[in-house]
Amino acid sequence: MMMKTSKLNNKMKKLIMVVAVVIMATGAQAQGEGVTKFFSKYSNNDAFTQINVSSKMFGLFTNMEVEKPEDQEILNAISKIKGLRVIAKSTARDSRELYKEALSMVPKDYEELLIVRDKDEDMKFLIKEGSPGKIVELLMVSADNSDFKLISIFGEIDLKQISKIGSRLNIDGLEKLNRMDKDDDHGKKE
Repeated sequence: MMMKTSKLNNKMKKLIMVVAVVIMATGAQAQGEGVTKFFSKYSNNDAFTQINVSSKMFGLFTNMEVEKPEDQEILNAISKIKGLRVIAKSTARDSRELYKEALSMVPKDYEELLIVRDKDEDMKFLIKEGSPGKIVELLMVSADNSDFKLISIFGEIDLKQISKIGSRLNIDGLEKLNRMDKDDDHGKKE
């Protein structure tokens, strides 16, 4: 009976970790400052999907036990995130206008990290550094012909871990951070 309970506990822990990462991927933020005005402007608009995950939610995962080293790396990255905020609009005829509006509200102290542009989609990653080399907020703004998405992740951000989470779970957009290792000048691409 004890062996079955142990296996059940391990499965439950893994499930909770996967749910946390999925929430983070589609998820939200507590109080990132980058585009607060944009989030506030559309917070009561039913056409938008919004998700906010607070630091308390991320804090719940700091005491989880994992078996695989790669799961521990992901857990460590998650434990340093203070919040996540997402606002998205599907089947939006105005997706490109929302993209431009969101970018216009990003404060000037944010640095472009990566730009992905093709005929069907525009995507920008921007960061704010708290001190040299310490990223305190990551923004991803994307739009295609029908969908708009803005993700703000803040806390102590390790871009390599965020990229691994995105790649491992096939989270649309975050896997593009893998390009940073291949591109010069902080991964900027036009």
